[in-house]
Amino acid sequence: MRATEGDQLVQHGRTVGQHDKVGEIVQVLGDNGTPPYRVRFPDGHEALMSPGPDCVVRSEPHGDDA
Repeated sequence: MRATEGDQLVQHGRTVGQHDKVGEIVQVLGDNGTPPYRVRFPDGHEALMSPGPDCVVRSEPHGDDA
């Protein structure tokens, strides 16, 4: 898994009825975009995360033509 600052980390719900959690990666602490990541969630909470198999990185297009 690789990410850059500004990407989204999506943690899929593990049980029926549990919603996905989506946060913004605000800091990449590993080498070459690898975990751990500092993630900020919409409620302002921040967490240091080493994502597991229930997580994906969603990269937003970078640049002026997005």
